[in-house]
Amino acid sequence: MFDFLDKYDVLGAFWTTVQLTLLSAVGSLIWGTLLAAMRVGPVPLMRGFGTAYVNIVRNIPLTVIILFASLGLNQTLRIDLGSDQVDTTNFRLAVLGLIVYTSAFVCEAIRAGINTVPVGQAEAARALGLSFTQVLGLIVLPQAFRAAVLPLTNVLIALTKNTTVAAAIGVAEAALLMKEMVENEAQLLLISAVIAFGFCCLTLPTGLILGWVGKKVAVKR
Repeated sequence: MFDFLDKYDVLGAFWTTVQLTLLSAVGSLIWGTLLAAMRVGPVPLMRGFGTAYVNIVRNIPLTVIILFASLGLNQTLRIDLGSDQVDTTNFRLAVLGLIVYTSAFVCEAIRAGINTVPVGQAEAARALGLSFTQVLGLIVLPQAFRAAVLPLTNVLIALTKNTTVAAAIGVAEAALLMKEMVENEAQLLLISAVIAFGFCCLTLPTGLILGWVGKKVAVKR
């Protein structure tokens, strides 16, 4: 029944999906944290930039961002991100687009975690002479991350599923393989079941493990 799968590199396609997810998750966490720091910072210009970025990016479809990265940055502006191979360039552009999009949601998850930290702790730290950066890095963010584990888990699961949009610019991940298989094989239900099972294997353990971690590290008030 599943003999047709021997002709396709299903594991390789899902490995590309995993790579897209992990690289985009790390980049989104870094950029999203910086955006959250801007949104709660004392500088009006930075607060305005962070707010505008989040509100604008969250309301742009991910497909538009991915296509802009390919058509706008690569084909129009000739930005190849350090590679002269089309496949590698498209992969890096897809990661960049996913980071740009996902970081807006990461920012809001972390900002929600920051809001759970009692204001008195930050005020006490400032009274001791700590700067805003020190208060944020030493007092606020460690507690904020603990409170934001569960929201960030939902963002990571959504990111895993959003990697399918990378197929729009030819990245050889699971969704592009599924399209090829559907075009060549008369096994639509079986192909859909295989791809769906693969994504369940990626997202369900992630949700269960990080959900357990979130409960363990949650700050007890």
